[in-house]
Amino acid sequence: MAHTTPTASADSNKTPVITHTRWSAVVTLALATLIIASELTLSAFALPLISAELKMPSSATAWVLLSFTLPLIAIAIPAGRWADRADVRRVFLLSLFGFGLFSILVSLASSFAMLMTARVLQGLAASFYLAVYMPVVATTVKPAQRGQAIAIISSIMMLGSVALAPLGGLVAEHWGWRAVFLIKLPLIGLVLALGFHTLRSAAPAPRPALPAITRTMLLEGLLIGAAMTALLIGIEQLQEQPSFAAGLTILALGLLVAWARLGSARPVVCLLMQPRFGLPALALMLIAANIGLMAFSLPFFVAEVMQRSPEVLSYAMLGFVVASAVMSPIAGMFADRFGALNVAAIGALLTTAGLLTLATLTAEATTLDLVWRAAVAGIGMAIFNAPVMSAILESAPRDQTGTASGVASVTRMAGSTLGPALAAFAWSSSGGGVAGVRTGVIMLSTLAFMGFLALLIAQRRPVSPSIATTAPATETE
Repeated sequence: MAHTTPTASADSNKTPVITHTRWSAVVTLALATLIIASELTLSAFALPLISAELKMPSSATAWVLLSFTLPLIAIAIPAGRWADRADVRRVFLLSLFGFGLFSILVSLASSFAMLMTARVLQGLAASFYLAVYMPVVATTVKPAQRGQAIAIISSIMMLGSVALAPLGGLVAEHWGWRAVFLIKLPLIGLVLALGFHTLRSAAPAPRPALPAITRTMLLEGLLIGAAMTALLIGIEQLQEQPSFAAGLTILALGLLVAWARLGSARPVVCLLMQPRFGLPALALMLIAANIGLMAFSLPFFVAEVMQRSPEVLSYAMLGFVVASAVMSPIAGMFADRFGALNVAAIGALLTTAGLLTLATLTAEATTLDLVWRAAVAGIGMAIFNAPVMSAILESAPRDQTGTASGVASVTRMAGSTLGPALAAFAWSSSGGGVAGVRTGVIMLSTLAFMGFLALLIAQRRPVSPSIATTAPATETE
């Protein structure tokens, strides 16, 4: 097993040169990412049982998912800037420990309000983990192998999610919804033990173990979270109340402008204005939205048009995930050899083509028709995902990897949250059926192609001299 060898730099505040990759840390990060990423999949199995036991309407249980994702989106960027000034190892351990603790609180909830509070706390803990994702990669993986490392993390996370999903259904059926939130505790314990040992040398320089959480940081989270909430509700209301939806969209933009005008947000805004960073981040959000087809359009197409059981959909999802997991390590190696942006652009174009194949589905489609189309889309996503994350990391200033990690998390989660809402709008506005799927495909594949164009533009822009030297502003009240 190779080890990380930090080399002292002239400036102790800068990230040291990594000459050997610590692959044990990569595996630790992969398992931690699996824990966070599978939370929505697993908790979905608990929704019907939560609705029955706590006597809540089924529509209200959607907030069991949103109460986790919205805090994560809201706080990820300020948490990333906070992580730039913190000890990476301690943040990693504390965030995973907090996630496990709040999972226990969720399982003990006796009311819907208590459940929502515990889920919000879960989301906050997850956001701090995502804030140190890239700093851990930057301090344990040498630059020439970052694409491979991120691809390995992605493959383990995806294959693990496939294994955990059926487990969630079995646990919910035999032991109830509370047990669903407890089944990952042994894995969390394992990751904490691994992190304690493999990340001992991850912090590159003396820094505060855990800097203070400031009011400015909380204000940033409030503005970003409120903006995303307004935008999401606006999309949901676009067909029934277009004027109300337009008002919410304007409100969301106003909140984002208010956030951008904060002095503490200036380093993030400056980073986003760098084409080699901001355009890949934009592409990540646009292409992440295609999850809307898998999460909304295809389930309704299988049930209402094909009139088949959910088992058919599970085969399609399996094809998507397995194809992605198999192709991801290859994409990572290509990114390290041929350039992350170049490979990410190819992946974005293949993702667009893969999505367009879904537009040819008809009511007579077979299970095989669904599976091979989903697999093609999965291959495109795999060729895009690891390289674009590697491109974002390599274009960030060395002492703003936490900020970069927060931005990447927000853009990915924003796309994943808005995608199903856009797919639902496309379905309802087109009257459902085959037309609903095709409208959704056209809408989301257009976004994916725009992501491809963003990457082409980024390729043609030179790297800013400030990329290696820009330092984040000091957090103040």
